[in-house]
Amino acid sequence: MFQATGVAPGVSGFVNITDFKGGKVGFGAEDNGGSLDSLFVKSVEELPYNISVIQISKALPSAVAEAPTPGPSEQNITGIMSAHGCKVFADSLLANHAAMGTYEDNVEGGLGLTVFCPLDDAFKAFLPKFKNLTASGKESLLEFFGVPVYQSLSMLKSNNGLMNTLATDGASKFDFTVQNEGEEVTLKTKINTVKITGTLLDEQPVAIYTIDKVLMPSELFKAAPTPAPAPAPEKAADAPKASKSKSKSKSAPEPASDSPADTPYGDAADQTADDNAGVSFKGGRSVAVGLSLLLVFLLL
Repeated sequence: MFQATGVAPGVSGFVNITDFKGGKVGFGAEDNGGSLDSLFVKSVEELPYNISVIQISKALPSAVAEAPTPGPSEQNITGIMSAHGCKVFADSLLANHAAMGTYEDNVEGGLGLTVFCPLDDAFKAFLPKFKNLTASGKESLLEFFGVPVYQSLSMLKSNNGLMNTLATDGASKFDFTVQNEGEEVTLKTKINTVKITGTLLDEQPVAIYTIDKVLMPSELFKAAPTPAPAPAPEKAADAPKASKSKSKSKSAPEPASDSPADTPYGDAADQTADDNAGVSFKGGRSVAVGLSLLLVFLLL
């Protein structure tokens, strides 16, 4: 019954059952203006207190029930992205009918879809590189941001490892690695790493997340060259200086000498100087004694 689906608005899913005179029973949808043009025919199966199946003469019409159930479509997927900061990516996707068709076919196939859309500032900065790609390269890149299954955020946080994309096809791997640490989830290729920054939609079968940069596959872009390591400093030249400094720091300072210590006459010269100093001192003492005696003699 339509009411049992939970999507019937108001009383549109209810059935009007009315007993007529003569044993006839009429059936009609509650929202069809009171028309009871379907009649009871017979009982098909009766399981008391559990189920009863009956046959009626006509189907019960309902304008609400006949309306197609809205599903993920080109308009609402790209509309959600455009309304939440990913308009540049959504417009590029809409303009590429082959890539957009791949997104739609995958959703209609029942497996679901997970989209990682770069924010506007990131994709605007990337546009020059995007425009330089070939037509097939542009299609592959746009498909690279879609995963052919539904992945909730909790699933992404618990599943580390490689993940295929809508662009994956045989030798063309077009995959990336999911890595998570705590609440942060990153997507990584050989070229760069991006971070999931927000959730736009997480309702099975579709999930849409925003990423801070354009994730670049190695199939379309080359990795930046690794800078050469800086040369190690030469240690041999520093070793003697360190040894000399160490030796000086442990040696006690020598008293200054009156003559060069490296001459063969250094010690003799020092001794001669000392002797002369002694004679001069003694002579001076003798003169002082003589003057004292002369002064005493005069006074007397």
